[in-house]
Amino acid sequence: MNNGIYLDYNATCTIRAEVIDLVAFVMAEGGNPSSVHGRGRRARNRVEDARSQIAKLIDCKAQEIIFTSGGTEANNMALNSFSGRPLIVSDAEHDSILAPAMPHITYSVAFNADGSLQLEDLETALKQVPSAPLVSVMLANNETGVCQSIKQIAELVHEFGGIIHTDAIQAVGKIAVNFKELGVDMMSISGHKIGGPQGQGALIVREGLAIEARQKGGGQELGRRGGTENVAGIAGFGLAAEMVEADMAKYDTAKRLRDAMEAELASYCPEITIYGKETNRLPNTSCLSMPGVRSELQVMNFDLAGIAISAGSACSSGKVKASHVLTSMGANETEASEAIRVSLGRETTQSDIDKFVETWKKLYQKKSPKFAA
Repeated sequence: MNNGIYLDYNATCTIRAEVIDLVAFVMAEGGNPSSVHGRGRRARNRVEDARSQIAKLIDCKAQEIIFTSGGTEANNMALNSFSGRPLIVSDAEHDSILAPAMPHITYSVAFNADGSLQLEDLETALKQVPSAPLVSVMLANNETGVCQSIKQIAELVHEFGGIIHTDAIQAVGKIAVNFKELGVDMMSISGHKIGGPQGQGALIVREGLAIEARQKGGGQELGRRGGTENVAGIAGFGLAAEMVEADMAKYDTAKRLRDAMEAELASYCPEITIYGKETNRLPNTSCLSMPGVRSELQVMNFDLAGIAISAGSACSSGKVKASHVLTSMGANETEASEAIRVSLGRETTQSDIDKFVETWKKLYQKKSPKFAA
């Protein structure tokens, strides 16, 4: 079936055929991993095998992984488990961080125009808070792809006795992510961003860091999250994690296609803004403006042309609004409301990009005030 051109991998990666087959098989196999009979033990083995597969991908200990219903729950768990501490977050976090953080934020750290965190502002915050804080900074931004120097940030936070969490949901599978090397205390990841099933994620919690269960009853996940595990989803997540390494080279191709696309559009329209272009970004992500044309109009017209792109995060109930990420980088409301996100993946081809560029140019000529009679 031809579903058109898909350039929205940051919203969700296309699920791998092998994962679909495994999820279906495990669902049919059945078994509760808390049961002690044979079928229950097979289900438990599925869960623990997946835990080991994911641990290998991100270089953590298997017992440091807490399976959740997705990245949003993992982020909420991280923030809600240390409610007694001062809370420091960045201005450009995902809504699954900002929403639970909002009533408790002690300090919000600003960004530079290139999308990098203002380390001086973070240090000021750490000096001002009354006690050891919880700090949450995204590893790679879901809208711009800009990557933060999390290892350096973690070292700074630990100097002041704080705990640091990073949302690595967009980064895993696109760049190498090593939990140990980053030096963070907690890290959120998600299955559907790497070709696994939707509704499956994990919070990685450094061994020795006590975390109180927010969901109680049953004692699963070493007492840190109650509830019968989603065995099929976890198995699919594990298989996707195992398959990621073979696809990492494809993101070199995605970067080449992305960079050529941006260069051609910038040559055609010098007024274009490509957010985060001058700093370290994910290899597949481009956040770019179409001067004078609002984001929602672009999304609709690309969709009519059979091209799936998005404006900002896909986790806002279908709303299209000016991006808080871009305004945190200094864009005004009008500029932020003219940006779209193009995110490539393992199946993106040169012809896909050629079609996107062709459609972009036609739409700009048709809708931009620059070409008005």
